[in-house]
Amino acid sequence: MHDFNLLIINWYRQNKRNLPWRITKDPYKIWLSEIILQQTRVDQGTNYYLKFCKNYPTIKDLANADEQEVLTDWQGLGYYSRARNLHFAAKMIMNEFDGTFPTTFEDISRLKGVGTYTASAIASFAYDLPHAVVDGNVFRVLSRLFDISTPIDTTEGLKIYNTLANDLLNREFPAEHNQAIMEFGALQCTPSNPNCESCPFVLSCLARKNNSIQIRPVKKGKTKVKNRYFHFLHLEDEYHLLLTKRKEKDIWQNMYQFPLIEKEEAMDLTYLKEAFTSLFGVNVTVSKTNIKHILSHQHIYTTFWRIHELPKIFNKNSEYLWLEKKELVRFPIPRLIERYLEEMSEPSVYTD
Repeated sequence: MHDFNLLIINWYRQNKRNLPWRITKDPYKIWLSEIILQQTRVDQGTNYYLKFCKNYPTIKDLANADEQEVLTDWQGLGYYSRARNLHFAAKMIMNEFDGTFPTTFEDISRLKGVGTYTASAIASFAYDLPHAVVDGNVFRVLSRLFDISTPIDTTEGLKIYNTLANDLLNREFPAEHNQAIMEFGALQCTPSNPNCESCPFVLSCLARKNNSIQIRPVKKGKTKVKNRYFHFLHLEDEYHLLLTKRKEKDIWQNMYQFPLIEKEEAMDLTYLKEAFTSLFGVNVTVSKTNIKHILSHQHIYTTFWRIHELPKIFNKNSEYLWLEKKELVRFPIPRLIERYLEEMSEPSVYTD
């Protein structure tokens, strides 16, 4: 164990990346970085981290912000429940902890959107508390070093890995130890083509000895992917776009989108025209654009139907927002719709 601690920290001191959240002990900023980096690459998440630190320099600033503002700043990062949870937890800190970030693992774990890994990371990075982190990188490193065949997505597997990670933890320097093993997995012991030749554990790695590196870690099974078929209705005039707010507890909750018809299968043009006639009492001409949007557990097959004759009924319906195009930057929209607007030939749709 002593050799492991010595080797991993020596490797880290020589190879670590200079990342902005590593130069602070502020638990608020460390929390921001951990939430932003969930399901997000470091190179993508860094700019969002800097943006949030600038726009919401304190917990109070974040708690007092409007949710729409927070979602807009999060736009493009995906998994928007993270932003909603972040905002909710900031209010919780103000109300239940007098505006001071909680200082124990147990209290940190109470924050909405914070699981065992995130609480362990914050507790060790901000307060040097002896809690081992176990994320995807750590799963991979430990599974290879000890050639563990137990699936990581089982109760037994989680128990094995958490116990091992805590047994290995350098309790004198828990923050540096956790950063080191995570960084080692990100840079050295990578998912494919790990750099085994220069690895400090090359002589002790059991997966290398047993030729099982490429099959570690083991997962029991893949998550079933759900197919969804979205049909967005794109209505605009020279200065306006028609939007509506997503209120259901689903992806993109409380964000803005074009009016939507969701079906269990693709919808043809004939059906669409009949639907318009039935819904709005007008005959319309349309053109369409198809985009496939892949989320972790969902494949969204999307058709954007550009409507060239505006049903006036929308102007009278409070469910819809007839928005000036120059104001679009203030409204959070899904990356899927943002991509569509970017790819359109008429830049006036999404620029001032």
